Amino acid sequence: MNTRRLIVVGGGPAGLMAAGQAAGLGVKTLVLEKMDRPGRKLRITGKGRCNLTNAASLEDFLAHYGDNGRFLRQAFARFFSQDLTAFIGGLGITVKTERGGRVFTEEGAPELAVRLTEWAGRQGVSVRTGSRVTAIHHIDRAVTGVRILSSDGDAEDSEAACVILAAGGASYPATGSAGDGYRLAKALGHDIVSPGPALVPVETEGNTAVRLQGLSLRNVVLKVLCDGRVQAEAFGEMLFTHFGVSGPIVLSLSKVIGRCLKKKDSVILSIDLKPALDENRLDERLRRELDLHGKRSLQNMLKTLLPSALIPVCLDALRLDPHKPGHQITAEERTRLRAWLKNMELKVLRTRPMAEAIVTAGGISLHQVDPRTMASRVVSGLYFAGEVLDLDGDTGGFNLQAAFSTGWLAGRSAARWLTDQVKG
Repeated sequence: MNTRRLIVVGGGPAGLMAAGQAAGLGVKTLVLEKMDRPGRKLRITGKGRCNLTNAASLEDFLAHYGDNGRFLRQAFARFFSQDLTAFIGGLGITVKTERGGRVFTEEGAPELAVRLTEWAGRQGVSVRTGSRVTAIHHIDRAVTGVRILSSDGDAEDSEAACVILAAGGASYPATGSAGDGYRLAKALGHDIVSPGPALVPVETEGNTAVRLQGLSLRNVVLKVLCDGRVQAEAFGEMLFTHFGVSGPIVLSLSKVIGRCLKKKDSVILSIDLKPALDENRLDERLRRELDLHGKRSLQNMLKTLLPSALIPVCLDALRLDPHKPGHQITAEERTRLRAWLKNMELKVLRTRPMAEAIVTAGGISLHQVDPRTMASRVVSGLYFAGEVLDLDGDTGGFNLQAAFSTGWLAGRSAARWLTDQVKG
């Protein structure tokens, strides 16, 4: 067996980072990528702009992964956002920080994918495309190599003492992320947390979303109610589409929505259109508008409170006459209007398919992975990196950072392990 060889399964950001780090430490490294070129999913991240990371502090950063965030503390302690931006800068890529601390590349995602692949090559990494790994071989729970199926259907075995599994999740299967990593890990005895869509748009009932298609709401609070109980909420921006809703806060809450739907709960989205005003202050605002503009029709008066596209939706929901003068609005009608502004409801039908999810929730159980090294606790010589793990963060650069950090740690840890094996 080739005791000095490392095989990395998957040529995404985690895999390329892992491979480059290991090769830089003198390890003979081969990346096996089943698609026709590496970094297919990376090329479309952030709608092509590449939301690389976030400027948040470490503790805030970890909170964006939910309960599993603590697993990343060791990886982030070794390679965090400032290290990633410095690394990317070394590739000739410039970054800029935008609203919400989101860090984007100036050159865009496709260019980053090209330069990351070129960097790995300069480090000494060999990349073989059109090569799908169908099995990881082992003897007595120690890695011995992999089985490869080429794009033309030929199968072969390739020896290696160490394998880093960075095959991605199950979202965007057209880019190569089709759940292969889960099957490979499960065959080796690893537990898999049932995969599901995360950071995915949501379909809603009725024609409200269709009527509002293209409308973006900023600075609103979105709550998720499951069987009438608030499960989560988020402040920020959302977007109406032809099928329902999307946008940053919808994507961030989609994992909770999916979990509620899985339990067969009735799921309602409640939008607070005026979160800066409590009930009393909003009532005062409405009274003032009605006093100042009492001769205007209700639909014209509402232009000071709502985007134009939302006004007919509001009036229809409340069954109010759009031509009614403001001074004729009754106290009961004003109360209903105030309540709607604080609680515009949409009934959820379902989340969009896994193929439309930005990342995958679930994956290889973290209990069987050493967070200090990304090494398997089940099979010797096996390491993990990226979305194949049971890690998913909010939108905003958190998922790419996790991919790069776990890749960095896995690559360096695997190289040290291989070096120790040779010395031993």
